[in-house]
Amino acid sequence: MATKNKRIMKTNMSRLRLFSLAVLLTLCACVSDDLADVGDLEDITGPTPFYNFSEITSAEFDCEDNELSANYQFNFQAGSNLAVNGTKYLWSVTDSNGSSLNVPLINKDLPILKLLIDAELTDVRAIEEDIADLEFKIPCEDDPARVVVMEAELATLEQALIDAQNALSDEVLQNVADLEAQILALVPATLEDQELIIEFPGPGTYNVGLTVTDNLGKSDVTERTITVNQAVPTIPVPEIAEASFEDNSLFDGTGDGRDSWRVPSNSAWSPLGGGTTVIQINTDTSPGVGADLPDGVQAAKFPPDGARVAYQEIEVTPGAEYVLTYFSAFEEDAPGQMKVSILSPNTSNFAEAQLEENIIAFRVDTNAGRVDNVFQQHSITFEAGENESVIIFANNSGVEARLDAFNIIVRQ
Repeated sequence: MATKNKRIMKTNMSRLRLFSLAVLLTLCACVSDDLADVGDLEDITGPTPFYNFSEITSAEFDCEDNELSANYQFNFQAGSNLAVNGTKYLWSVTDSNGSSLNVPLINKDLPILKLLIDAELTDVRAIEEDIADLEFKIPCEDDPARVVVMEAELATLEQALIDAQNALSDEVLQNVADLEAQILALVPATLEDQELIIEFPGPGTYNVGLTVTDNLGKSDVTERTITVNQAVPTIPVPEIAEASFEDNSLFDGTGDGRDSWRVPSNSAWSPLGGGTTVIQINTDTSPGVGADLPDGVQAAKFPPDGARVAYQEIEVTPGAEYVLTYFSAFEEDAPGQMKVSILSPNTSNFAEAQLEENIIAFRVDTNAGRVDNVFQQHSITFEAGENESVIIFANNSGVEARLDAFNIIVRQ
């Protein structure tokens, strides 16, 4: 009896296993391996489109800051939340009124290939940029003497360009040819590209839409407002003549290091009411030995009586902000100070240079805690306001002081 019951139990267990296997096979038959539609469940996942963009506008201006040409270009890169399903992209561009625009489209790889060509031709491109810079400046220059020097420099650069082009190796020439061939073979950009460059007609407000569709036919749209600002000329960096007080550092290869720092009138600008005001020159006769000057072998020296001053008017761009840097050093045998000011161009004498209404910015440094004759760098930040020029003015008191290596940058 016990044996019979065991046989019946084994038979039932076998039937149960067969039934379970049949159920499992039936379930597997209902499952599809086509993501993201799993089983019989409805696929409710759809694309969530987004895009990033960056401006790559370029423009050219004349001496009077009139726009000669401009390419208002933006790089657009599409994306979505879907990493599995295949997606399709479709861009649209409309103006502020919603009217569709037929804008120029540029293959995203074009700027990259051009940069690779520039990298192959580094020396040639550097000379070409210097030539373009001079060709821009020469028509803007009012000083005939400067024009003569610049034209001579231009002729030298043009010959240097020919030499640099002739010196290109066969390997470089082949690399450039290959890159140029890739440019010619580029497929024209379309509104269905995931990434592309769009060139807008000009400054204004535009609507850029992106429709993303997955491989199941589900789609969604995102739209953003793109503001294209008017291209503005690059603010030129002001020129400080004889900035490091070196001999022969003027544009024409002349100068004694202090010609550009003389006041218009000794009597008007003398802190003592008259006498010589031009700075003295301190020369490092053993460069490389001991403490060197910040730049070159000469620096401006101001005797302890405070009679000498530095004065130079420089051109600035109205509305721009600048950072002026320079180095100072002091003797330590008595207390003393150095004051560097940025003055309004209307300032006409030393007394007016002390008035708050004429001082755009200033800095006073003392020799307290300083090391004898060791230079330290300082900076002054100032705004040009409505001025087209400003005056750099420096004077000391109490102890012999030195200045060197003036520099100025446009603060972005």
